[in-house]
Amino acid sequence: MSRFLTPLAIAFWFAGSIPIHADDPKPNFVVIFIDDMGYGDIGPFGSTKNRTPNLNRMAAEGMTLTSFYAAPVCSASRAQLMTGCYAPRVSVPGVFFPGSSKGLNPKERTIAEYLSELGYATACFGKWHLGDQREFLPTRQGFDTYLGIPYSNDMGRVSTETGEKVSPLMRDESVAQLITEDEQRNVTRIYTEEAIQFIEKNTAAKQPFFVYLPHTAVHVPLHPHPDFVGTTANGMYGDWVAEVDWSAGQILDALRRLRVAENTLVLFTSDNGPWASKGAAGGESGPLRGAKGGTLEGGVREPTLAWWPGKIAAGRRSDAITGTTDVLPTFVALAGGTVRDEVKIDGIDQSPLLLGDPAEPPRNVWHYFQGTRLKAVRSGPWKLALEPQSIGMGFANQPRDIKQPGLRLYNLEEEIGETTNVATQHPDVVARLQKIADAMIADIGSGKSGPGVRPAGEISKPAMLYPSKSKVRVLPKRSARPLDWDEAKNGAVFSSRTVPSIADKAFSITATISGDSPEGIVISHGGKSIGYALYLHDDEAVFALRHDDDEIDRLTAPFPEAPLQDGKLDLVATVKKNGTMELKLTPSGAPEKRVEATRASRLLKRDPRENLCIGHDEEYAVDPDAPKGAFTGKIESIRTQVTP
Repeated sequence: MSRFLTPLAIAFWFAGSIPIHADDPKPNFVVIFIDDMGYGDIGPFGSTKNRTPNLNRMAAEGMTLTSFYAAPVCSASRAQLMTGCYAPRVSVPGVFFPGSSKGLNPKERTIAEYLSELGYATACFGKWHLGDQREFLPTRQGFDTYLGIPYSNDMGRVSTETGEKVSPLMRDESVAQLITEDEQRNVTRIYTEEAIQFIEKNTAAKQPFFVYLPHTAVHVPLHPHPDFVGTTANGMYGDWVAEVDWSAGQILDALRRLRVAENTLVLFTSDNGPWASKGAAGGESGPLRGAKGGTLEGGVREPTLAWWPGKIAAGRRSDAITGTTDVLPTFVALAGGTVRDEVKIDGIDQSPLLLGDPAEPPRNVWHYFQGTRLKAVRSGPWKLALEPQSIGMGFANQPRDIKQPGLRLYNLEEEIGETTNVATQHPDVVARLQKIADAMIADIGSGKSGPGVRPAGEISKPAMLYPSKSKVRVLPKRSARPLDWDEAKNGAVFSSRTVPSIADKAFSITATISGDSPEGIVISHGGKSIGYALYLHDDEAVFALRHDDDEIDRLTAPFPEAPLQDGKLDLVATVKKNGTMELKLTPSGAPEKRVEATRASRLLKRDPRENLCIGHDEEYAVDPDAPKGAFTGKIESIRTQVTP
């Protein structure tokens, strides 16, 4: 059966909808935003492992949105929800860490600011993750009040006062309590109770309200409340999903009890796909391929429900393309406002889709950004992958078909799992989607900022929210030495202070290696925020450039088919002045068998601070997909050279 609505189905669906009239009171809005929940993690999307009776009821009484998109990671997704823009447009391509100097620019007009101007009471209860400095907190972005942990629950630091790892529970702009890992089990309940109290208060005052409920759950580490521990057959993950379901049920029940359900739109969704590499501690993507951190469907297509009794027809499903960017213009329109046109946004008003008015769904295109790179575009059932993609964050091995250069076309209506490339059968579709991609790249850019990009907020002197010990990098067992390429053999470690600067410069790596099917890292310089690595894996060479926490450009080339003379292989990896990456593999003594590959990228903006490692990497790898452990072959010679 087609996963997309037929004209007959659309007409039937519209016939069952109930429109909004001009004299209706302003509707209330509630957004329940889950962290790292997979497409296949709740009953309405096919889960048999997790128990979600309240969400099942929500779907039965409302609408299931099967093609609702977010971003691949936390902060980027939240920026899209708040601003109605693709994350790179507002310079939030990745994830903010505690004490970061950057955050969502207060000059951006958020959904909370629009609704506040329209007379709404606004509140955020939960994970903010758009900057933890005072200038970036919810109370500076249109929310009347805030309670929550301002970033992910795995980002706590060791308190200098207690010696324990803690996270800050904030009330508005102050730390109300430092909570331990064990005390995190209470946060879902705290957020839920605070949200209900806010709803009760404003219902009594007859004031329309907007409640943003971005749960800490179900992000690793898992901390369900003791009342839910052991209550499901899916371990701690299933237990926390059950608590999230309970929370949603509490919100819906409160709206019914207060008799405002028929004037309240509730949206339930997730910020990105499941952290599947965590195994039992992560969720599932169901029929989708991929997970958190990537732009395959499983990384960005979210389990989404919309509930509004009497306005959204019950029990409906829509395959129309929607996403986090659409929430702002939709809510503003339903509240009787207008989105200002002097600042461009990417969102589209989806209220006609929700209420059943249009002959066609409002949106037909989605752009898949990972970091600042446009990885794919979708139009109708067609999805064109523009670059190599990732199966998800934390997976050491990437499938060969998605990490190769070249365009890949998928028909999501025929095969939602993205495994069959039909680009050669449909060159006209490829050309049409390429034009869509080119137009967006001309606006926002891909890998480098386009004219449509606006700056992030930034302050000069950021500070931690509480006295804490920074996470200390674990140093290698052997001491770092001054750089000496003649000593650059397996296991060598050189101090970054003695390595020539590569910031904003072209450079090349030249190496000769030997061995029978060698595997592992040849050279690595950097860590989890910036750097480069050259490694061998599954008879391929991979050259990786890491630009920030969530953006890694990889160039892959297969081993030459010719046998290696004396078992030796020459490798040359280059970053040119225009940012192009180039990789050459030549069997020693057989230049005619050389294998070459290229791809677009950009220069590294600053120097890595970590040690330069030969034949291995340190604790925080430049590329988490690289093989772990020592290089299995022999590094005969290696050196890097900077191009002036």
